[in-house]
Amino acid sequence: MFAREGQSQSGGERAILVQLDFGEPDWAERLEEVRLLTESAGGIVCAEITGKRHSPDPRTFAGKGKAAEILAARKDNQAELVIFNHLLSPAQERNLERLLECRVVDRTRLILDIFALRAQSAEGKLQVELAQLEHLSTRLVRGWSHLERQRGGIGLRGPGEKQLETDRRLLGKRVRLLKERLERLSRQRNVQRKARQKSETLNVSLAGYTNAGKSTLFNALTHADVYTANQLFATLEATSRRLWLPGTHTGNIVLSDTVGFIRDLPHALVEAFQATLEATRDADLILHVVDSASPARDEQIMEVDKVLAEIGAADTPQIMVWNKVDLTGVSPSIERDDCGRIRRVKLSARAGLGLELLRSALTEKAQEKTARRAATALVEDEFSFKDEFSSERPAP
Repeated sequence: MFAREGQSQSGGERAILVQLDFGEPDWAERLEEVRLLTESAGGIVCAEITGKRHSPDPRTFAGKGKAAEILAARKDNQAELVIFNHLLSPAQERNLERLLECRVVDRTRLILDIFALRAQSAEGKLQVELAQLEHLSTRLVRGWSHLERQRGGIGLRGPGEKQLETDRRLLGKRVRLLKERLERLSRQRNVQRKARQKSETLNVSLAGYTNAGKSTLFNALTHADVYTANQLFATLEATSRRLWLPGTHTGNIVLSDTVGFIRDLPHALVEAFQATLEATRDADLILHVVDSASPARDEQIMEVDKVLAEIGAADTPQIMVWNKVDLTGVSPSIERDDCGRIRRVKLSARAGLGLELLRSALTEKAQEKTARRAATALVEDEFSFKDEFSSERPAP
């Protein structure tokens, strides 16, 4: 989406950001977020257009007057594209491109572009391509509007089919192929997951809003070298490591780092990344990492819980990890609920504060799993003994 052709001399495309206020309480945080998203995609923000509306305009989303303001800003700043921090319909996107005389990108396409930029593994690239194609399928008419008429010419006369129909058919075949490949990978993961579930090893998954510090925490706990940066979606690939915990039955747990979530995460991405998100869905415990220094942390927690519910992980036990306490002046600590269960651990992964508290919490959870498995095995043995005893007794 941020094409390499026609870039400015500084290496990135010049972009105008558009954020309209429809009465959301966290409007300022949304604007900062789209600025970070644009920079993460390699764009250069040269102007920001804001405004208030009661509802989106059906034709141009922003309204005719605001569209004229955006056009003037684009020309004044010699911007190459306009980014809306909203979801645009195909018709709105098409109408805006005609009015603004440049490419128009909505929030979904921006996030898809970042994922395409960051995907490294073969599986990650397959997942991103699937999400992009499914999003593109609703917007094909724009690309082929000049070929919508019936084709003609030597060798092409007769009934035939419209170019748009041909493109949809080819796109559908590619989507089916990608889904089949990802399904095979998912089946392989299922075999591995069933083996892990039978073991006494505690499987823990890190989840949280993008840039909350999940990968930094993962590296601090496991001494891994997962890529970290002050960027949105710095991590796309799922990574698992064993973490040694003295005092547990097996001596270690499996800790997995996965992609971060974000508000209005495109549904196509959630669907495409099902295989990667299985590590979170099938975990024994989720460490919900929160940027405690963010003014929008409550909204971010809600967004993460919403995605967890969407992937079927709403009922998985959670420990809230309040990261970055060094930026808020709060001391590392463990908080428990009225039943004595661990509710929250406050720490700083980057500063190394409170990590021993989290290790202690994980040890406690691992011991609880061992105790549950032992109790279950005892009950199963008792039933097995009763069945065996009753089958050996002579009939009266």
